[in-house]
Amino acid sequence: MGRFRKLGVAVVLAAIAGTTLAACGGDGGGGSEGSDAKVLKLWHYESDNSAMGIAWDKAIEIFKTEHPGVEVQFERKAFEQIQQNAGMILNSTEGPDIMEYNKGNATAGLLSSQGLLTDLTAETEKRGWDKKLSPSLQTTARYSDKGVMGDGNWYGIPNYGEYVMVYYNKDLFDKNGVAVPTTYDEFTKAMDTFVAKGITPLAEAGAEYPAGQLFYQLALAKADRSFVDNYQLYKNPVDFKADPLKAGAQAFADYVAKGYVAKDSASLKAEDMGTAFISGKVPMIVSGSWWYGRFKDEMKANWDSFLFPGNKLNAGSSGNLWVVPTSSKAKSLAYDFIDITMRPEIQALIGNNGGVPVAADASQITDPKNKKLIENFNTVSQQDGLAFYPDWPVPGYYDVLVSGFQSLINGSKTPDQVLDAIAKPYSDGVKEITGK
Repeated sequence: MGRFRKLGVAVVLAAIAGTTLAACGGDGGGGSEGSDAKVLKLWHYESDNSAMGIAWDKAIEIFKTEHPGVEVQFERKAFEQIQQNAGMILNSTEGPDIMEYNKGNATAGLLSSQGLLTDLTAETEKRGWDKKLSPSLQTTARYSDKGVMGDGNWYGIPNYGEYVMVYYNKDLFDKNGVAVPTTYDEFTKAMDTFVAKGITPLAEAGAEYPAGQLFYQLALAKADRSFVDNYQLYKNPVDFKADPLKAGAQAFADYVAKGYVAKDSASLKAEDMGTAFISGKVPMIVSGSWWYGRFKDEMKANWDSFLFPGNKLNAGSSGNLWVVPTSSKAKSLAYDFIDITMRPEIQALIGNNGGVPVAADASQITDPKNKKLIENFNTVSQQDGLAFYPDWPVPGYYDVLVSGFQSLINGSKTPDQVLDAIAKPYSDGVKEITGK
């Protein structure tokens, strides 16, 4: 998942500490196009029954059919295994020709700036991958010379997406006479109705990523794309004492004061929040598409989802990237494989198995819930509405945000005090990255 991650630049730096990084860039660095290669070494870390795992298994089958005589050496790796050792792996002769890797400044961006990933710009334009990806999906695939996402050349290609939405229990809505809200005013009135009946409307988790996502959604309600560019891409300084961040923190505090969020949720984790929803104890959660498959498998009550009412911007991004190491000995074969995963047949497989494809034809998705999941993602993506995640800008920011919003839930800090607490680590981190 690309959810609100705790992994930052420091993790990757630690992984490559003591390793002399190749000072190569682009398509050089000891690798080759590999047009005559007879082996494609492919790594990813999706489970075999996940949407991506199922789709990519099919892509391997197609690749073998279209490349007779080429052996595909596939290895399923643990996410942590690749995340923590990517620098060392890609700087050795033991690495893959193509692999799944996490997007963002601290991961793909860092390795691209070290010359360890192949520049895919020419291949992207040649094969039309850029035309299949919306601007906000392209952001996580392109990196500057310093490894900052959003500008520069292409170093990865995403196959799938993810986004934050509102999941709701249809049975609890019907039982309590609550209609599905289509505006933010209707959303708060729905929560007021539940509170009046003694029901806490939103399950929350202050000890992990969900609280930060709720804050971000509330801030994004007052934001535009320029704010996202400033906050995530350092285009201009960010004022934490002004809207939209001030509005988001105040709205979050209001949710606690009005009983929309329980004060005892400060110590709860994402799993606690998810299981409370699965068990039918709460009407709603605000969280990501990565829960979808689990709810579909485990939830007995009727449930569905809707976009956060009133927002044009939502937390979310592309999924992880296909990257081609600079040291790859079979780059042409790797490009062919990426191209297969972008075909409608493979994109439909992702969608029909509970994933969020980036280039699917919605008419090819058969399950009504799957179809809605994808249509809502397409709505957000096509209006350039993916705003990434609140902890992405600087290393170590996950812990800063968790601490801040735990304090807001348990009432130990005011919104202004929380904003002060999260502002300095952000500005210090940006200065370290940009030198400004």
